[in-house]
Amino acid sequence: MRTILGGRSDGNIRFDELRALMRYLGFEERVRGSHHLFDKEGVVEMVNLQSRGGRAKPY
Repeated sequence: MRTILGGRSDGNIRFDELRALMRYLGFEERVRGSHHLFDKEGVVEMVNLQSRGGRAKPY
């Protein structure tokens, strides 16, 4: 989790760790194909994450 919060390794974050962090923060996950959509009450925009080779796709 330290890697994620540090913000210096955006292209090298394990997708399963990022998903776990989003759920820990209270987001609910829905999956549509390769898109993992996270939403949470009080957060206006939905977060859309994708995996690329086991790593989170950087945007």
